[in-house]
Amino acid sequence: VTTGIIDEHSHITGTGGINEGAQSVSSEVRIGDIINSEDVNIYRQLAGGVTTSQILHGSANPIGGQSQLIKLRWGKLPEELKFAGADPFIKFALGENVKQSNFGSGQRFPVTRMGVEQTFVDAFTRAKDYETALKVKGNNVRRDLELDALVEILNNKRFITCHSYVQSEINMLIHVADSLGFKINTFTHILEGYKVADKMKAHGIAASTFSDWWAYKFEVAEAIPYNGKIMHNVGITTAFNSDDAEMARRLNQEAGKAVLYGGVSEEDAFKFVTLNPAKMLHIDDKVGSLKAGKDADVVVWSNNPLSIYAKAEKTFVDGVLYWDIEKDAQKLKQQQAERARLVQKMLDSKNKGGRTQRPMG
Repeated sequence: VTTGIIDEHSHITGTGGINEGAQSVSSEVRIGDIINSEDVNIYRQLAGGVTTSQILHGSANPIGGQSQLIKLRWGKLPEELKFAGADPFIKFALGENVKQSNFGSGQRFPVTRMGVEQTFVDAFTRAKDYETALKVKGNNVRRDLELDALVEILNNKRFITCHSYVQSEINMLIHVADSLGFKINTFTHILEGYKVADKMKAHGIAASTFSDWWAYKFEVAEAIPYNGKIMHNVGITTAFNSDDAEMARRLNQEAGKAVLYGGVSEEDAFKFVTLNPAKMLHIDDKVGSLKAGKDADVVVWSNNPLSIYAKAEKTFVDGVLYWDIEKDAQKLKQQQAERARLVQKMLDSKNKGGRTQRPMG
């Protein structure tokens, strides 16, 4: 029996696209406005023991949209999925996606890494000017939702999750943040985190990475399977995330790879998908471990959850049973029987019924 798994980086439940990439800054858009509570991936991930997910904007632009933290309450309405009282986050991004290396017309700024850096500098300079004007002129300043979100970051009221890969860009954003007075909460992906772990530790930046997923584009070429272990040893709050609807169903197995690559203890490895992501999302007072007073997000496993043979037998969210492997098997039998009945009915109609007629009129 364990606490529920927490996926720090997910894109499930997004309706109509998750990338507002036509401009380089889109901090006014909100993933929370497009949550689809009928996405079957909610149910599938409950079957893998996931109970909480951070739903992120995509990585098409340097400053993306606002994130939404959800509980996987299958069958509830979109607003009922939202994690009440959670701190607000926002998605930033660096690298090939942002400069449109592999897609796009190349006509939207930025198209180089130096342009990406300047985008951050320009945006936060405008945000500072906007905040100053608000203090001086009050309601006489025209409201700017894009800059409102950036002002929240400057005042530690909204927190950054930044898509990142390459050491030089990670250093760049840390430098820009220091220069302009904002903080980076989490580097996600962070496949070259082992190169800058000391600097991340000094700045209090968390790391949400993959266990052994790379070679899918050029900028991930220097990833190593010991990345999570190295950052963990330095003292960084380290997690494994999915960024993929299928991988999220097996995050328990991803955590097990931390034991394989570098010998992380089983207890600490499982924290990579439970307590550590809870800490980086600022919700460890509510979830991430089994403790009196916390939310009753509980998973009953058939085996050691780090084992490839383990299955989630029951998954509870807030004490409510949302996944039961035995009930699911019963439902599957019922569905198969109903399908067979309908198929037979169609065959009977075809073989014994009258000829199909064109509609009249």
